[in-house]
Amino acid sequence: MIAAADFRQPRHAAAGSIGAVLVDSERAYRAVASRDARFDGCFVLAVRTTGIYCRPSCPAMTPKRRNVEFFPTTAAAQSSGYRACRRCLPDAVPGSPEWDLRADLASRAMRLIGDGVVEREGVPGLARRLGYSERHLSRVLTAELGAGPLALARAHRAHAARTLIETTALPFADIAFAAGFSSVRQFNETIQAVFATSPSVLRAGAQKRRRSDAPVEPRTGTITLRLPFRPPMDAEGALAFLAARAIPGVEHVEAGVYSRAIALPHGAATVQLEPTPTHVHCRLRLVDVRDLGAAVSRVRRLLDLDADPLAVDEVLSADASLRSLVTATPGIRVPGTMDAHEMLVRALLGQQVSVASARTSVTALARALGTPLPAAEGQLTTLFPTAEAIAAHGADVLTGPGKRVETVLAACAALADGSLDLHIGRDDEELVAELQELPGIGRWTADYVAMRVLGTPDVLLATDTAMRKGAGALGLPSDVDGLRTRARSWRPWRSYAGMHLWRAAALAASAPNSRRTA
Repeated sequence: MIAAADFRQPRHAAAGSIGAVLVDSERAYRAVASRDARFDGCFVLAVRTTGIYCRPSCPAMTPKRRNVEFFPTTAAAQSSGYRACRRCLPDAVPGSPEWDLRADLASRAMRLIGDGVVEREGVPGLARRLGYSERHLSRVLTAELGAGPLALARAHRAHAARTLIETTALPFADIAFAAGFSSVRQFNETIQAVFATSPSVLRAGAQKRRRSDAPVEPRTGTITLRLPFRPPMDAEGALAFLAARAIPGVEHVEAGVYSRAIALPHGAATVQLEPTPTHVHCRLRLVDVRDLGAAVSRVRRLLDLDADPLAVDEVLSADASLRSLVTATPGIRVPGTMDAHEMLVRALLGQQVSVASARTSVTALARALGTPLPAAEGQLTTLFPTAEAIAAHGADVLTGPGKRVETVLAACAALADGSLDLHIGRDDEELVAELQELPGIGRWTADYVAMRVLGTPDVLLATDTAMRKGAGALGLPSDVDGLRTRARSWRPWRSYAGMHLWRAAALAASAPNSRRTA
């Protein structure tokens, strides 16, 4: 079995095409020949004789080996003159797990581009966030991914535009603006170049394909999407994790549906997520449709939808002590976050206390300092407090140990004045070191924030009491040093192993006649 994590060639591999640095051509062709959907999003194949690029599982493709070349991104294929297949829609697939597995400049740039940073701040803003010059950033992205930041952002805009064309009744001029195009002319030219058709034809085709029970959303700003993922997915476990920590008014979980209010770059939004066996049904209500791309990117990170579950499960099940858990819960996910600043505050309030106690503290903070939604939607009424609000008024609201309160206030002050820059494009090791320089933040909190905010897949919270209890319940070493030693064989997926250990601890605590400890 080929896992997506094994797909990359060494960086010194000879380049036969733009994508040769990332794409092992022989393995890629075997995946295409077997129409293996696990590789959708990991690369695209382009057919020279047709000028079309497709996802690996495209049912319309039976190309000869000599007629194809492979690219690591859709932007690279577009830059080489290929257009997207209208049957398999290669941009509407799970994202590459490379961007979480890797922590280099290219992967961090891709996370920020997916969040819409180029549309909001331009290439200078992207480079500034990453700490490099524009010239160096463009050189690295072109070498690694076959396209520079503008081309990668253009591909992102094209996908956002097609989503709005096919799922809303918005006028095309409004869609062009919302997707980040500078003019309607640029919007039309990009859609024609990428999809070889016009916006009006795309919309007409979508209307023909749409089921009668799935009409176009009539309300401006309300968008319904189907978000793909690589199966299997432990959606029930992910929702249970979020439900145990949900903040009333900000989040709500009921009947297999997760909802929350979120502040996005251009305004407030609400999101409703309902996992199905094949996709996540996502309903977004946006104050400003320019936030579509950022909202989708953050939802995908929240539910870890771009993970490679088969690669994770294969490594973890090799350990006899974890095998039964992996078999019982295939496709476990590491939930992320939709708001990096919020996650830091929640992590600080959760230091050395139970999940329930942390939830009580966070709920009180949100009720006192949160911003009311412009229009409540069901159980959602409040946006989580900003770092500025907590820094200014948190001392009047926060309770508990004085040192913990001081830590929260100091961290929020650092976020508010920009001395702490917390976003998904940060290098994980640098962020962990920077967080620990703040008074009151230890290694557990810094690692937990990196795991939830950056999606770092290889974090082992070995000092976590519940995690060590779970290890002991499975017959694994429960001391810190012993657990770290045993966990070396779980690399690079120790974050996922930790989710299994937390679940084992919960199962042991709920078992009949179990001894409960603080």
